Amino acid sequence: MPGAAKAAPGAAGTGEAADTAGTPATVGAAHETEGRAEVLRPHAEDTFADELAALAAADDRPRPARWRLSPWAVATYLLGGTLPDGTVITPKYVGPRRIVEVAVTTLATDRALLLLGVPGTAKTWVSEHLAAAVSGDSTLLVQGTAGTPEEAIRYGWNYAQLLAHGPSRDALVPSPVMRAMADGMTARVEELTRIPADVQDTLITVLSEKVLPIPELGDEVQAVRGFNLIATANDRDRGVNELSSALRRRFNTVILPLPATPEAEVDIVARRVDQLGTSLDLPSVPEGRTEIRRVVTVFRELREGVTGDGRTKLKSPSGTLSTAEAISVVTGGLALAAHFGDGVLRAGDMAAGILGAVVRDPAADRVIWHEYLEAVVRERDGWQDFYRACREVSA
Repeated sequence: MPGAAKAAPGAAGTGEAADTAGTPATVGAAHETEGRAEVLRPHAEDTFADELAALAAADDRPRPARWRLSPWAVATYLLGGTLPDGTVITPKYVGPRRIVEVAVTTLATDRALLLLGVPGTAKTWVSEHLAAAVSGDSTLLVQGTAGTPEEAIRYGWNYAQLLAHGPSRDALVPSPVMRAMADGMTARVEELTRIPADVQDTLITVLSEKVLPIPELGDEVQAVRGFNLIATANDRDRGVNELSSALRRRFNTVILPLPATPEAEVDIVARRVDQLGTSLDLPSVPEGRTEIRRVVTVFRELREGVTGDGRTKLKSPSGTLSTAEAISVVTGGLALAAHFGDGVLRAGDMAAGILGAVVRDPAADRVIWHEYLEAVVRERDGWQDFYRACREVSA
């Protein structure tokens, strides 16, 4: 089952393995460790294995069945804090504490959790970290698209086995949801409203009866304690594949808001870019804090339709200009600074990325962008280098 083959956090290089250097087992472990280090984007339970282990060791509160941590420890993992032994838990989500507490509490009940919000509000990020903290495995994932089939949620068949021996458990290919039910784990369904409505409704029996029928075998899989499901949905997708009222009732919906203040958004962008930059060998974020603040300011003003001081009304472009897009723009700018500059993030490194994020509709958005540059950026003290760089790429 998923997660069974994962190495225990901190196991390599300690105890017996440290006394058997050079043996085939140790060499294999070294290759495995090196392989993990080369992974571009490790799973949350691998990246933050030390923090999860420290929380588990310090956690003396009651834990729901098959949970790796108590609800208090899960919330601390997401929001950050300092443990009694001095271990610092880095925040994974910057936002209202009550939102995280409601989400964690929902998973401790028999109701599934739906994380809803505009693009870039960290729905997938929160979903992954919740699953990592609760079950120690965030990989039981169904990625929702317009082409997601029913088998992705229920089960499929190994057709070689099916043709050779007929329908049987050996011929059945379980979905991530089925595996989570059998093992008492947390399953994830991303972009639920991108999935066709008839496929979405496959979840109704799973969430209401906690059972997944297998009519071909006259059998079923019953969920064991610890099973639950986290779904995410983009509220910009309303009208695409709306959830049926029957399915929506099976979820407790938690709305993730955009960062409340510019300072909070700058902090989120800087922290996430720093994490991405470390894996990509890019320059450190602190040297580019000024440019990060500029990107966040531009994005917030354009999506809110008013300047930060409230004096000038603005037209909003068609794009979302989310925090996630700001992270992408800054990461791209850092890469330019590292490979084609002196390693210091400057306005010229950001301009092309900002233009690409803002101008999604070549006609309407380009006019909005030029008006913003001339009416706001051009007149802003200390932004002349930014104005020139943006005008150059926009010409």
